Amino acid sequence: MTDKNNLSPVERIKTGSNGLRGTLKESLLDDFTGAIREDDQTLIKFHGMYQQDDRDRREERVAKKLEWLYSYMIRLRLPGGFLTSAQWAGLHEIAENHSTGVIKITTRQTIQLHGILKSHVKPTIQNFNLHHLDSIAACGDVNRNVTCTSNPSESPLHQEIYELAGKISEMCLPKTKSYYDLWIDDELVIDRKTEEDPLYQDRYLPRKLKIGIAIPPNNDVDVFINDIALIAIIENNQIVGYNIAAGGGLGATHGNDATYARLASLLGFVDTEEKALKAVYEIITVQRDFGNRSDRKLSRLKYTIDKLGIEGYRTEVEKRCGFAFEPAREFKFEQRKDRYGWLQNHEGKWFYTVFVEHGRILDIEGYPLKSGLLKIAETGKVNFRFTCNQNLILSDIHEQDKGEIEKILKEHGISGYTDEVSALRKNSVACVALNTCSLALAEGQRYLPVLVTKIEPVLEKYGLQNEDITIRMTGCPNGCGRSPNAEIGLVGTAYGKYNLHIGGDRLGMRLNTKFKENIGEEEILETLDELFGIYSEGRYSEETFGDFSYRYLQTIK
Repeated sequence: MTDKNNLSPVERIKTGSNGLRGTLKESLLDDFTGAIREDDQTLIKFHGMYQQDDRDRREERVAKKLEWLYSYMIRLRLPGGFLTSAQWAGLHEIAENHSTGVIKITTRQTIQLHGILKSHVKPTIQNFNLHHLDSIAACGDVNRNVTCTSNPSESPLHQEIYELAGKISEMCLPKTKSYYDLWIDDELVIDRKTEEDPLYQDRYLPRKLKIGIAIPPNNDVDVFINDIALIAIIENNQIVGYNIAAGGGLGATHGNDATYARLASLLGFVDTEEKALKAVYEIITVQRDFGNRSDRKLSRLKYTIDKLGIEGYRTEVEKRCGFAFEPAREFKFEQRKDRYGWLQNHEGKWFYTVFVEHGRILDIEGYPLKSGLLKIAETGKVNFRFTCNQNLILSDIHEQDKGEIEKILKEHGISGYTDEVSALRKNSVACVALNTCSLALAEGQRYLPVLVTKIEPVLEKYGLQNEDITIRMTGCPNGCGRSPNAEIGLVGTAYGKYNLHIGGDRLGMRLNTKFKENIGEEEILETLDELFGIYSEGRYSEETFGDFSYRYLQTIK
């Protein structure tokens, strides 16, 4: 366990926060700055927010002797990634009134809004509350948004998995009422006994924790990148239990070899939902008690597992659960992508998956995506679901309503755009990065679309334009865009510079390897041109680019 005399400053902030309240009320009332107090910048994360600033305007603001243009990102808690039509319409209005207007789908199957000024934070959250939405624990050292296989047409058992995501989310919520006290103005008489939190205590976790649930054969949630991964085991059209894995996480620090990306390791199988919930709970308590609270760079669950050893971690979890894991059951993933266009499920309902490049929903000249989605929402005949690949599923559409939705999709160019974009673009993911992320060293979502446009003709030159090659970009090594788990991964090192990684598999079961360091666009394109040429000539039958490049890396060592 962590030495109590050598705790990081964040640990002091958490334990002294009065249930995550800190001095946030006072910070919000301070009209002299757009920022909040330093300690409160840690606490606000537990309420689903980050303080940010417009980095494009820093120099301009400094030259005018103005403070940085501070604003806030607010992220919703949406286990399983679901909104009703009414909630989407409400979100659209909130985004227009309080943020940049862009609705951002994240890789955690939820929504976040950017550019919210301090005076708009509380009204934004209060408006979320009117639509039965909240941002509790969407950030911070707690369990984050629980993800699950996104498209109900993937399996008749999807509803069961979606409900499990909700149960896990509810079980892992902090017990403090501070969110409602601070943002909703509930007249709470704070009884410290009602706020006692047996899971998080007053320490919370050493770092963030992520949970995902997958239904084979589609690994669309990238399940093994999670701190806790659940894989549904299906026999005779019934869920008979779950394989449970732990220790995934893609973040690292440039130049620090003690940090690394890691996929989750299988702990074993449990044969009931009750056992699955208990196992998740106790995996979290072991991380709470044994995780590193001195060095936040080494505080994720993956480092705790590697410190204790997988057998040691499993033994401690089993002791707390009161039962042993069974050996993991066999499962097979066959793909890791969203299936675009129309699909029908076993109930006869229709689902249309819209391609949303890097999750950015807005209207641009010639492509009124945001307006089209609002018009669809106003019909009241669809639900909205989000994928971990940053796309949107218009879901639960009845046969008699499909034509109306289809017409709106065509009128706004949404179905046409989804049909026309390349396979590479559809398999691309990027984090927000610049201009708002304070950790970003390079561009992410603003640059990858440009780079993909330049890669597409290279693929066409070698007849590879229909290959489902995954390409992902992050503006720093923290892995928000899941670049370490792609066939082609680009990790920002400085403005315009990236490490190029290759050799990840297409199914999300093998991480990639750094191939070239700190290179710019010209060298990236030259390198990919060379690799695609070798791949087109030397690949085995049905061999993916990831498997080929992994094999290629072995030959040049």
